[in-house]
Amino acid sequence: MDEKIQKVLEEKIHESTSKGNEITLLVKSLGQIENPKVFGRGIIIGRLYNSFYYQSRRILKRSPTDQEFSEFVELLKEHTNELEDYFS
Repeated sequence: MDEKIQKVLEEKIHESTSKGNEITLLVKSLGQIENPKVFGRGIIIGRLYNSFYYQSRRILKRSPTDQEFSEFVELLKEHTNELEDYFS
């Protein structure tokens, strides 16, 4: 994965987990969610995927390749504990 994109995503991971109040409020505003922790993680992963795709288009001037997407998934795996700790 391009170093610039990886740096942006690392920052976005930290930003997303620091905005817990916003995400918690969003999850609670939707009423009874069967598993709010999973839903909250889904919101963060959605934000990260959106950022990954947007930054690839902006920086590389193209859509991400399958290899870059695999690297994005690996980056998420590296931060699994951070995401799980946030919603514990």
